[in-house]
Amino acid sequence: MAENNLPTTTPVRVYPRSEHSISRSRISENALKVLYRLQKEGFDAYLVGGCVRDLLLGREPKDFDVVTNADPDQVKKVFRNCRIIGRRFRLAHVYFGKEVVEVATFRGAAESQNDKQLLTQDGRLLRDNVYGGIEEDVWRRDFTVNALYYNIKDFTVIDYVNGMKDHEAGTLKLIGDPQTRFREDPVRMLRAVRFAVKLGFKIDPACERALFELAGLLADIPPARLYDETLKLFLSGYALQAFEGLRRYGLFKALFPTTEKCLSEEDSDFPKMLIAKALQNSDNRVADGKSVTAYFLFAALLWEPTQALAKQKMDDGDPEYIAYQEAANITIGKQVKRTAMPRHISLAMREVWSLQPKFNARVGSKPGRLLAHPRFRAGYDFLVLRAETGGVDPELVAWWEAYQNANETEQRKMTQPTSKSVGGKTGRRRSYRKKPSAGQSAGTEV
Repeated sequence: MAENNLPTTTPVRVYPRSEHSISRSRISENALKVLYRLQKEGFDAYLVGGCVRDLLLGREPKDFDVVTNADPDQVKKVFRNCRIIGRRFRLAHVYFGKEVVEVATFRGAAESQNDKQLLTQDGRLLRDNVYGGIEEDVWRRDFTVNALYYNIKDFTVIDYVNGMKDHEAGTLKLIGDPQTRFREDPVRMLRAVRFAVKLGFKIDPACERALFELAGLLADIPPARLYDETLKLFLSGYALQAFEGLRRYGLFKALFPTTEKCLSEEDSDFPKMLIAKALQNSDNRVADGKSVTAYFLFAALLWEPTQALAKQKMDDGDPEYIAYQEAANITIGKQVKRTAMPRHISLAMREVWSLQPKFNARVGSKPGRLLAHPRFRAGYDFLVLRAETGGVDPELVAWWEAYQNANETEQRKMTQPTSKSVGGKTGRRRSYRKKPSAGQSAGTEV
């Protein structure tokens, strides 16, 4: 391999079938159809990227990506079930029912595009994409372990960047100079953390140094793209490790600036405990094959700044419910400028937050109405999360747990003003009277 971790024009090594663990039996039948069909039509075609990396690790790939010397229009002629997507760089999607096999044309190398490279005012490096050959396409890849090509023709793994050695060593290393590669696309910094925790790899020291130095470049990435990357970081089963890695390298601030501010200023561990517990619960659900919801995680990640704002507004005299509504508006308004979450996500978050003060009302018809709320379960789960991390009296959770499991007669008894709640505390709410105004009898109820 050339100096500075640059790809060579010829493979560093071609690994025969006897020297790697990839078997066709573990490759998607539809991906094999695409590979064989393209080769039959006279084109080169390889599996590349994460699917090759995961196959070598003994994992089941989520997707199978194909790279070829056929351009998108040629791919479309080969496959009727094909759709061309993208503008800046076109890709072919070949559809087999619900499965999609992405087919990309080899991209041109960075070194042949120096005259097209532009540096933005904030130091980001921009470049156009052009078609090229496999030895140039290596530059499309970011990390060496993602730059291994599996050739279906002879079942070999082609390595231009010593990716196999890094794979065996468990090292995540960028192709080329880390400073340059991160400036080209700052989102690679988030990908570095995500791959490191997902694969259990250590990040190469040169890459780590650049992470600390260039985290600020994420400020100019479009919020919609950062939202997509945030979902990948926190919904893939490694959320807690990703959170810790992001904070270590100063990247979390770029995604959740108001939360990071609270975490940095708060003396107690309560905010971090709630986030950590929510992320761990999410990871456990993924491990158990259960679904996870983005809005619940975002509600946990943004709870502390929302609660802090609500407390300020209540101190200023705002009613509790109004204070939480206004605080939610402000927090979400700031957050969408960093991660542009869809409206249905932000609405669900608001509902979870707005239900929290309502759990304090345990007398009369309010508990029944709250139990019938379509977002009750998520709101209750959030209440449990708060109780588990010291933010709410566990007695409140115990009461609601008993109320949910009680029959209608028992529920009516539990919500009577004179009834005792779980834990021996009364469900009676204190009655408040306004202070009489001048000239008004102190004994007159207002």
